[in-house]
Amino acid sequence: MEALVDKIHFGTDGWRAIIDEDFNPRSVARVCVAAAQVFKKQQGDLATSKLESESLSDDIGNHANTILVGYDCRRDAGRYAVLVATVLIRQGFDVVISDRYCPTPALCWTIGHDPSIIGGIMLTSSHNPAEYLGIKLRMQDGGASPKQFTDDVEACLVDELPICFDEALRNFDAAINGTPENPATAIEQAQYLHFVNIMDAYINALRLAVDKTVIGNAGLKIVLDPMFGAGRGYLSGLFKEFGAEVVEVNGGNDPSFNGLHPEPVMPWVKVGADKVAELGFDACFITDGDADRIGAIDDTGTYVSSHRILALLIGHLVENHGKTGRVVRTQAGSALLKRQCERLGLTLTTKPIGFKWIYEEMLKGDVLIGGEESGGMGIPDHVRERDGLLMALLIAELMAKTGKNLRELVDELLATLGTMEYSRRDLKLTQEQKDGFLATHVYGETARPANYQKLFDETGEELCSIEQGDGIKFNFASDAWLIVRPSGTEPLVRIYAEADSLAGVDALLDVGVALAQG
Repeated sequence: MEALVDKIHFGTDGWRAIIDEDFNPRSVARVCVAAAQVFKKQQGDLATSKLESESLSDDIGNHANTILVGYDCRRDAGRYAVLVATVLIRQGFDVVISDRYCPTPALCWTIGHDPSIIGGIMLTSSHNPAEYLGIKLRMQDGGASPKQFTDDVEACLVDELPICFDEALRNFDAAINGTPENPATAIEQAQYLHFVNIMDAYINALRLAVDKTVIGNAGLKIVLDPMFGAGRGYLSGLFKEFGAEVVEVNGGNDPSFNGLHPEPVMPWVKVGADKVAELGFDACFITDGDADRIGAIDDTGTYVSSHRILALLIGHLVENHGKTGRVVRTQAGSALLKRQCERLGLTLTTKPIGFKWIYEEMLKGDVLIGGEESGGMGIPDHVRERDGLLMALLIAELMAKTGKNLRELVDELLATLGTMEYSRRDLKLTQEQKDGFLATHVYGETARPANYQKLFDETGEELCSIEQGDGIKFNFASDAWLIVRPSGTEPLVRIYAEADSLAGVDALLDVGVALAQG
């Protein structure tokens, strides 16, 4: 047998690798067998009554032993979903497969609202470039898999392929990537594979989450940029149904994403920025590759950070929807969130970077909304997961209720809370540099402000405290901060900063780069 040396490691949210290199049918099959073992352990004896060799049942979804499989718009994502389903079925699970590409939040919402479904597997690489594909694991409530779950999956990985691998490969070869216009249907030699439309119920849930009459009467003009990802067509269809004028860019069927990284940040959102400025529309909303993140641009083509979007949403949920509860942010969350929570009398909880930590707070209850610096925001009353489509609809609802475009809403927010600017740099380091940075500044002795203050003297910032563990974070008296941390999904060190001016942000980022490079 050919040696299996594919590298498999779950990062902040799933496992990702380059298609046809470490991401291949062998590695995917191995991950599925390992995930099946952990799902079985989680369910006790529930899923162990069927063996690989038993005949397959058409009785899908009638008891709590079902796993839902979905996929985004990447090359072969739908075909890998079929391979995954075949392996899971032969491991004793009932499996349903989305018959068309779907946003990750659609998969999560469906799981969370169907008691027969015990978990999900999403074929996506989120915001990574088109050459990547990956696997996200989801729990019985639709939420992200906790670190312990993915650690257990890694521990269960073995080199041996499942005995059904040849069968799974045949089904992979016969499958298609389903679209709304051409949904996947039964494969001739594998009638036991069940394809279902999960999108209609999810879209209806979005429809009911906002006041479509208010949106329709506002005469909104919206540019949408799904970045060739799994949000394409779905969000634009809702806005058009509500009566908004919509222009969708980057909405074609292009698994190469036309060279874009489907991450809703500059410079990848320039097409949408140019279009909304050209048309003078009220806003542009951008969703990432699997549509769980949101980005936004105002009518002048100016990018609006996720921090400002989240602060606006907090105010909208409290003041217009009458909701309350804790706000959960990550370590890279803005000082604006702290100020907004203080203004509204809300409790703010801060967690390490990664939405799975926000999810764990949602499990504890009393969470209004959780959000991360990368644009992932979730409302647990909807589902304990991020949802870029819902966030775009809520911001549009806020615009409609106030009669203000996105720029005017942001100006009002900053006039109330004060201006804070934010930026991030991604830095490629040699392994030696990365190891040196971690050993010296993250895993070494406790960092003391007095030992680092001189690094920041030229920035004019007074260092108040330092946090270690998830990288290193420097907190300043002005509410500014700087974080330097290794990426959990890519070979990068990420450097984040916030200050009261763009010049101040750049100065902090420069210090972070020098610190990381040693």
